Amino acid sequence: MPNQVTNYDGSITASPQQLVYPQTVEEIQAVLRDPATYPSPVRAMGSYHSLTPCASSEGTMINMSKMANLISIDKANLTCTAQAGMQIIDVSKALRAQNLQMMLNIEIGNMRLGSAACCHTKDGLDGIEFGQVSSYVIGMRWVTPAGELAEASEQGNPDLMHLMRSSYGLLGVIYEVTLRIKPIETLHLTYLPRPVDELTQAEVDNFLDTSEGLVCWTVGRTAVFQQRHRVKEPGILSTLLADVRRTLWSFEGAFIGQLIDRFAKDKELRDALQQGDFDAAKLLYSTLHLFGGITILAPDKTINYDETPADARYAFTFWAFPRSQWLAALKAYLDFADDYFEKTGFRCNMPLGAYHVRPDKSALLSYTYDEEIFSLDPIHASTDNQAWGDFLKAFNDFCFKNHGVPLLNQSPFVLREHVEGGYGDRWLQFSAAVRAADSKGRMLNPFFADLLSPAQS
Repeated sequence: MPNQVTNYDGSITASPQQLVYPQTVEEIQAVLRDPATYPSPVRAMGSYHSLTPCASSEGTMINMSKMANLISIDKANLTCTAQAGMQIIDVSKALRAQNLQMMLNIEIGNMRLGSAACCHTKDGLDGIEFGQVSSYVIGMRWVTPAGELAEASEQGNPDLMHLMRSSYGLLGVIYEVTLRIKPIETLHLTYLPRPVDELTQAEVDNFLDTSEGLVCWTVGRTAVFQQRHRVKEPGILSTLLADVRRTLWSFEGAFIGQLIDRFAKDKELRDALQQGDFDAAKLLYSTLHLFGGITILAPDKTINYDETPADARYAFTFWAFPRSQWLAALKAYLDFADDYFEKTGFRCNMPLGAYHVRPDKSALLSYTYDEEIFSLDPIHASTDNQAWGDFLKAFNDFCFKNHGVPLLNQSPFVLREHVEGGYGDRWLQFSAAVRAADSKGRMLNPFFADLLSPAQS
C-alpha cells in the first residue's frame, strides 16, 4: 500500500488513507479542520518507535519529521526550544556544541521532541531528580482537535501542563517544545554482578538509596547493578568506550540473538548457543566490574538507531513496580520465564532490564506518581513476532497480578484493566479530559478508544 507505515521492530503496521508531512503550523491546522479530506482519527507520529499502536491510524497520520528545526538555546536560563519533529539525538548534538546537554539522555535518540513531551519515557541513570523527559518540559504549543492554536507553560498553566505531559497526542498535535537543559556532565558507570537468589531487600534498598542513578541488567539468575557516579573529566578512552557501547546496543547484541534464532533450527543446538551468548554477556559484565567500569560523557548514552538493519533490531516491554515489591517481582519473573521456556520453548535472547525511576507528579499519568519504582523490562531480538507476542501477553498477565504499572507506548498488548489497575482514579480523570477536549473523537484511534474508561454517569 502506498501509505503503509511500519514501526521500528516491524511488529506494527498502519495503512492510513492520508499520510501528511506538514512543514508549517498552518498545514497542521488545515488537516484538523478538514475531516472530509483528512479522515479521522488523526494521529501525530514521531519516529514510530513505539511498541504499541498508540500513534497508528487508518484515517490520517501526521509525520512530524519535516518540522525539526532548533528554535533557540538560552544558556542563561538553561532552556532549549525546538520544533516537535526534532529528534532527541539532534537536540543533543546541538546542545553538545555549546557544552550543554538534556536533563535526561534517554537511550532511544530517535524519539522526537513532540513524543517525548507528551508520552511515557524512562531513564534510570540521569534521573537524579526525575526519570521522565516530559517532567523537564516547561512549555509547549499545539493545534487542538478543532484546529485552533493553544499553548501552555509551567509558570502560566501548571494544571494544563500536568495534563499535557501525558496526553499522547489525544488533546492535539504538539508542534513546539521548550525544556530545561544543563551543563554537560561526565559519568562513571560501575557494574556489580550479584546472584539473584542471594539478594536481600536490604541490599536492594542500599543500592537504591546510595545511587545517583541505577539500572539493573539480569542475565540468567545473575543481576548486574549499573550505578552512575558524576566525575569531573572524561578519560582518554571515553570516546572509544562510548562507541563500543553504542555498537553493542544498536547492532551486535540483537544481531547475535536474531542470528541464533534464524539459523539454529535444532532446539538443543539453539538452546546451547543462546546459553553461550548469555555466558558471554555475564563475562562482559564481570570484566567491566573487574576493571572498575567505564567513563563517558552523559550525552553518549543516547543511541541513534536510524541505520540499524532489520536483522539487528530488538523490542522490549516495560512494567513498573514499587521499589518495596521489585525484588519479589524479579524472582517471581525469573521463575515465570523459566516455566514459560520449559512449556513453550521461548525465552528472551537479551538481558532483562530494570530502571529505577524516582517519584514524580509532573504528569497526570506519571508511573511514579505515588512512589518510586524499579521496572522489569524483558528485551528480545525477535524473528518470530507471534511467539514474542504470546510471551508478551503472558508477561502482561504476570505483571497485572503482581500490581505492575504499564506504559502506553512501551507495554505491548496493554488492556483497559491494566491501565485502570495501574493508574486508578487518574485514568478516569484522563479519560474524562480526553472526551471533554475532543468530543467528536477527531484524534481518538481504536487503541485508545479501547483503553479509555467509559464516561461516568
